[in-house]
Amino acid sequence: MELKKKFLLWVLSLCFFCAAAQKKTAYKPLKLGYSIGLNKISKEELQNAKKAGIDYIEIGGWNALLDKQTRAFILSDEDLKKKIDEVKLIADEAGIKIWSLHMPYGKDEDISIADEVARKRTLSTHEKIIKYAAVLKPQIILFHPSWYLGLNERELRKDELIKSALELNKKVEKINAKMVVENMLGPQLLKSPQQERPLCRSVDEVTEIMGRLPKNIYAAVDMNHIKNPEKLINALGNRLKSVHIADGDGLAERHYFPCSGKGKNDWNAIFSALYGAGYDGAFIYESAYPSLAAMKPCYETMYTNFLSTIKEK
Repeated sequence: MELKKKFLLWVLSLCFFCAAAQKKTAYKPLKLGYSIGLNKISKEELQNAKKAGIDYIEIGGWNALLDKQTRAFILSDEDLKKKIDEVKLIADEAGIKIWSLHMPYGKDEDISIADEVARKRTLSTHEKIIKYAAVLKPQIILFHPSWYLGLNERELRKDELIKSALELNKKVEKINAKMVVENMLGPQLLKSPQQERPLCRSVDEVTEIMGRLPKNIYAAVDMNHIKNPEKLINALGNRLKSVHIADGDGLAERHYFPCSGKGKNDWNAIFSALYGAGYDGAFIYESAYPSLAAMKPCYETMYTNFLSTIKEK
């Protein structure tokens, strides 16, 4: 009888240990990263980032390589290649990996534009960046779905976005990366009496568009672009492959640092949604951070707070 009790206690202890181990694995901390413009990357910057506990960067700022009037590249192909090769060398020496490329965006770089000549020119710009940036080995290539729209052209622009996404994804997959489309700010449909908000402005619109895209094109969620971003994360599930971390209120572009106390995001709910969706990618800050050194402690505070809610359950 005593032997049976000891065996039962051993089994219960083993089950408890396994459950605890599974819980720890289920909520494994994410790797940290932040968004930085191409022209701001330097040896000192990335070395400081690594010292601050940052492992990844997202490279944006590609618009700066384009002439404001003609939208042509201001660098020759040779100089463009040289610039990107230098970034690769700096990142490698610092021990920083390239998580994602944030592709050019704006009125003149809109992949949903209905004018076919303009659309082809825009795609050519994106394809050239993807080609030369392949050396960076990004895991994610991030696109805005559109710029602001004219009135009553939303359905047409969705069609154009999908057409462009299918073409661009061929180039993205060629460099062994994943294409993601980011949700956009859109608390109301109209920005002005003559202008509509961009595509992917709501949970319903994001899920509609993702439903029309093939499974090998994914989504990114910007926590600053939507009220209650956890609802969008839950709706996307495993189609979520990248994030932009910032606090906000879903009404305007705030880009508050999550630990600033200024935003309204429920970070416990967001963390719960991220783990529920199986997200294991980089935690990419795209916010007005006070310093590189502030990023890791901020993440650890949010992560610890979230874990405490799990223990309470």
